[in-house]
Amino acid sequence: MESTFNSYQSLKTWKEEQILKYRSDISALNDFHDIIMKAVIRMALERTKKIERPSSWKFAWFTMGSSGRREQGFLSDQDHGLVFESGAAEAEKYFLELGEEVSKGLKAVGYPFCEGNVMSSNPLWCKSLSEWKEQIHAWMQEESLQTIRNLHIFYDSRVLAGEEAYIAELKSFIHVNLQKSPHLLTRMVETSMHMKKSVGPFGQLLAEEKGSHQGELDLKYAAFIPYVNAVRILAVKEGILDTSTIARMYKIMNINGYGGLGKYRNNFAVLLKWRLQSYRQTDAYDDTHYIQLKTLSISERNELKDILKDAKKLHQFVVRTIQKGAG
Repeated sequence: MESTFNSYQSLKTWKEEQILKYRSDISALNDFHDIIMKAVIRMALERTKKIERPSSWKFAWFTMGSSGRREQGFLSDQDHGLVFESGAAEAEKYFLELGEEVSKGLKAVGYPFCEGNVMSSNPLWCKSLSEWKEQIHAWMQEESLQTIRNLHIFYDSRVLAGEEAYIAELKSFIHVNLQKSPHLLTRMVETSMHMKKSVGPFGQLLAEEKGSHQGELDLKYAAFIPYVNAVRILAVKEGILDTSTIARMYKIMNINGYGGLGKYRNNFAVLLKWRLQSYRQTDAYDDTHYIQLKTLSISERNELKDILKDAKKLHQFVVRTIQKGAG
């Protein structure tokens, strides 16, 4: 399918015509996003052929964020990077240019640039395999809010073109170094486990009080992010390389001490379904994160409250687990 497109514009047109067919199937929707992104990569490789690139240069282009976790909704921004074979001095210039072309291509077909510049056009996210190891090691030594956040972002990486073994090697490198410095898991908790209060003292759902989303609930920061971050930390602790939150929970549940995660897995599946069903046609990425509470039935409101309360319980479980391991 992807080989039939020769311009970003034709790909964008096809994407817009087809994407709403996937309103009820998160897996099929993410397969569709993968098709679009792989087509962009193919066209970007064609467009950068003017720069001589020996065929022996191996690389991996990887996606991160909701795309890396296969949890994209209908509209999402860019989060991606590049890792290439060590040893070729000329490679950095080429792959940065490729990363820039991919970034421009994704923007052209409807994926906004990442506001945090987490893109393969940024030298921070485009490095050789040996440089990536040096950078990850430096992040872990610095332990700052930003470098630990970068570890979180990177751990959701999933290869869409090239050498999958590169990313597996780098994730294993993280796991091995965490075993040497278990206090870093505590830092991962400290830098990511902040929860937006979403249920009031009388059990009421707390909607936005003002602004363009008045009366709506921020589903991303009240629900999605707490589940995603908590499960990622457990995945890092146990050396699980899967990226999707649900796949991670399946693997974690097979490890002693984690058998009670089943309800959290089911909750997250419900959240994914709601995000698709509550989608509003919009070009504003932030708008896709909110749910209009007035559209929910009483039973749906009660279900949402339980999901939000369970997010706090999952948070507390992860904190206890990491503290126990560090103690």
